[in-house]
Formats: sequence, C-alpha cells, structure tokens
Amino acid sequence: MLYQIYETQRSFMEPFSDLAQTAAKLYSSQSNVAGQNPMAQRVAAGYDLFHRLGKDYVKPEFGIRTVDVDGVDVAIHERIEIKKPFCELLRFKRYSDDTETLAKLKNQPPVLIVAPLSGHYATLLRDTVRTMLGDHKVYITDWKNARLVPLEDGEFHLDDYINYVQEFIRHVQSIYGNCHVVSVCQPTVPVLAAISLMASRGEKTPLTMTMMGGPIDARKSPTAVNNLATNKGFDWFENNVIYRVPGNFPGAGRRVYPGFLQHTGFVAMNPDRHATSHYDYFKDLIKGDDASIEAHRKFYDEYNAVLDMDADYYLETIRTVFQDFNLVYGTWNVKGVDGRTELVRPQDITTTAMLTVEGELDDISGSGQTAAAHDLCTGIANKNRQHLEVTGAGHYGIFSGRRWRDVVYPEVRQFILNHSATAAKAPVKAVAPAPAVQALAKPAAVKKAAPAAAPVKRPEVTPVAVKETPVAVKATPKVAVKAAPKVTAKPIAKQAAVKMPVKATVKAPVKAPAKVNAKPASKAAAKTPSVKTAWVDTAKPKAKA
Repeated sequence: MLYQIYETQRSFMEPFSDLAQTAAKLYSSQSNVAGQNPMAQRVAAGYDLFHRLGKDYVKPEFGIRTVDVDGVDVAIHERIEIKKPFCELLRFKRYSDDTETLAKLKNQPPVLIVAPLSGHYATLLRDTVRTMLGDHKVYITDWKNARLVPLEDGEFHLDDYINYVQEFIRHVQSIYGNCHVVSVCQPTVPVLAAISLMASRGEKTPLTMTMMGGPIDARKSPTAVNNLATNKGFDWFENNVIYRVPGNFPGAGRRVYPGFLQHTGFVAMNPDRHATSHYDYFKDLIKGDDASIEAHRKFYDEYNAVLDMDADYYLETIRTVFQDFNLVYGTWNVKGVDGRTELVRPQDITTTAMLTVEGELDDISGSGQTAAAHDLCTGIANKNRQHLEVTGAGHYGIFSGRRWRDVVYPEVRQFILNHSATAAKAPVKAVAPAPAVQALAKPAAVKKAAPAAAPVKRPEVTPVAVKETPVAVKATPKVAVKAAPKVTAKPIAKQAAVKMPVKATVKAPVKAPAKVNAKPASKAAAKTPSVKTAWVDTAKPKAKA
C-alpha cells in the first residue's frame, strides 16, 4: 500500500515541479520584465530548488563519448553484449583511426566491472569506467529496475546474481582467453562466491579480482548499515520494507524493496550534509556560480536516481551476508543453473591474484570488512595478494573522484598489468623459469594518506635472452652473469618517503627467495628487490619478425 501512496504523491507533485522549473527560467531571464525585478535572482533560485526536490529522477546515461589515450581522442560506442531478464552486460567499444593507438588498444587487458545492485544504477560507476577505458577493454554489469521486469520473467535470487556473474566471466574469457574482474561494494561477496565455485569445479578463473569497499566480513568495524541488519530480525525486513509494484509499471505485482525507501535510508544517514548541500546550491544560484551549480546537479542527478530490487534477492542478501555470515563461516550453499547445490569454498581459488581496497572513512563497509577476503582465500600465493587502504577516503572516494583517479587507480592498473604480463608470457614460448618466491603469511598492506609523494617505482626484471628458430626455442648457451646459489632472506628496508598526489605510507615486509634453481643453459643472478610488494616476472621471448 505504501508504494501506491508514494506513486500517488509523486504524480500529484509532478505538474507543480514542472511549473516551478518554468518559473525559474522565467525569473532568471533578463529578456523579460519578471527577470528585471530586484528579487528575481532569489525567486528563480527558490523555484529551481523546489523543482529539483520534487522532480522524478530517471536512470542517467553513462554519456561517455570519447576518452583520452596518450593524447589521442578515442571514440566510445556503448553496446549490449548479453541481455538477461534482470541485467545487461554492457561493453564500451573503443575506436580510433590512429594506427599506433589502435595497436595499443588491441593489446590492453579486458576488465569486467561488476556494479552494485543496492539501490543505485550502474552509472554510479561512470568515473570508474571512464578512467579505466584509457588502459583497458571495459565491460560492466547494468542491473535493471525490478519494477520494469514483468512477472513472467521469473524470480531473481542471490544465487541468480552469482550465476549471472559466472556467465559474464565466461563470455569475456571466450573472447580474450581470460579477463580481470573488479567489484565495487555489494558485489564483492557474490563475485568472490562466483569465482570460488568456478575454482572448485576446475574451471578457468580470472587472472585477477579487485574488491573495493565490500562487506566480505560484516562483523568487523560494523557501520550503521550493518547494525540495522543485525538489530532487526529477518521477519522485520520482510514485513516492513517489501511491497508490490503498482499496476502502472511493467512489473506490476512483483515483490520488491522499493528504491524510494532505499533513497530515504541513504539521506537519513547524513541529513545535515544533504540539507547543507541544498542550501549551498541555493546560494550558488543567487551568486551565479555555474561550476558549483553544475557539480551539484550532476551529483544529485545520479544520487537521487534509484531502482527497485527484487524482494527475494534483497532478503537473501540480508540473511546471508549481514545476519548469518555464511561466507565467513563456510556454510554458504549456492544453487547453480543446473539445479545442483554447491558449497562456496574461497580456499579453492589458486590461480587468481587478489587486490582489496578500503577507505579509511568508509561509513558503509567498515575497516577490515574487505580485507577479510585474505583470510578466506588461503589458496592464493601471498605474492599474488595485495591490500590498499586509502587514508581520508570515504566509501565513494575509493571508486570516484580525485582519490580514485590519483591514488587508487594507479595501484589497480599496475596490479592488473603485472598479472596480465605474467599470464601472457607463459603460453607463448618456453623461457627460463622465474625464481620461486617465499612470501609472508599475510598480504602486504599499503596505506595511502594525504599529499606529498612521487610514484613508487617497481623493480625492473631483466629478461634472459632466448634464441628462436623456426623449429624450437633454444636458450642462449652463455650468459655473462652467474647465478648465485643462495639468497639470504632479509627483512625489507623501510621505504623512503616519496611524492604522490597524496601522502603514502608503505608497509610491506617481504621475505626474499630462499633458493634459486637456475638451469645450466641459462644462468642469471638473483636479487631481492626492496619494494612494498613481492612482484614476480618472467623472461619474455623476442617476438618473431
């Protein structure tokens, strides 16, 4: 009944909101008598604010037309790759008539971004997508508003979400051989489950998974969101926040968690901040501060656009992630598309490298909740795990805005690049093996803070020269440098302060290789790099002419 009341109120307010918009334009124009009134600017500002508070916000578009790739404008075409009842897999196809740029684009790694299904549209990650398009082939999950999905399309459960993610990963793998996965906020849990199930079955898993600000273990540093889920029983959610879609939508009769309730919850978390923001917008309209006005409109056009979630999916997420903690306790069973039930075992993941990212001031996923993935994924070698904590960043700051572009993205890009290079070398030609690296029991933690530092340079690994013949690959008989039989493991020296857009404190004790086994045909000296993370590279053969 509440949904019908809300829709009635919205329909009643819509004409008044449109009238306020017209009045705002009338009083802000100097070409008519109304606009020449001494109070015209204030009146126009008031009408404009009333319009924005009362209007209905629809789904925004990504609107990414071009991106800059090393100084060259590259055209972007957004297209649907896979269409499912509750989600579409979008691809941002890049085009260029510059041959050098085109060759560069073809060699860049593919990335699947799994957007959250938690009230907002995937366009909330617009800045994430735009930034990554400069160095990657980008796909993203675009979840549909449940009120627009007819009842005949069936139900949607948390298990279906996981099955969708697996299907999308296989699709990208079928095109490029493999891919990288980035999940932001809510999807970190189902994405980890999806990759775990693929690993347990012996399927090919993504090269890397980057998890940002998600509730892997919601017991740690509980926030207001976590407390609401734990303090209220499951029945409370089912009886108080689930309603049926009104008859004026395609999904009439579907049980959903309405977007307007979710939006109310968002605003209720920081009411003073939103009130201040709207008052500042009113003052900016009077002053004519166009830059601030446009920034406010862009933010709230995105923030106020919300979608309905299917009731089954929402309630199962509450119970599984925030009440029963099934992933952490190892008791999560997922039903696959074939009807079989499988246990989620993160420890079965061995070939996927993992990066976790947290914001120090995140008030949605508290400190330690995302990093908990390292305690679960014990099958991943420690040299392939990394954690980044961004000092001064809130929840949105780790995937949007200045901190995302200047602090988080460079780390994500390098992490993906390092593991793309490793994977690309293996199947091409036989080369001298890289030395085995014994890492610490826990991943290196990188903590970023406010201004002052230049990027940390990764150690360069000189490849062993390899001769190629039409028939087979032969190692060069002699190399000028002899391999040291043993390397004494030493704790890494403290990292010197460096210049970056924000202050960075690097903490990364890493054990050096205990032993190097070099082949007689190709010997090279092993050296322990003093850096924040243990990076492994292999020799790359010369390409054929």
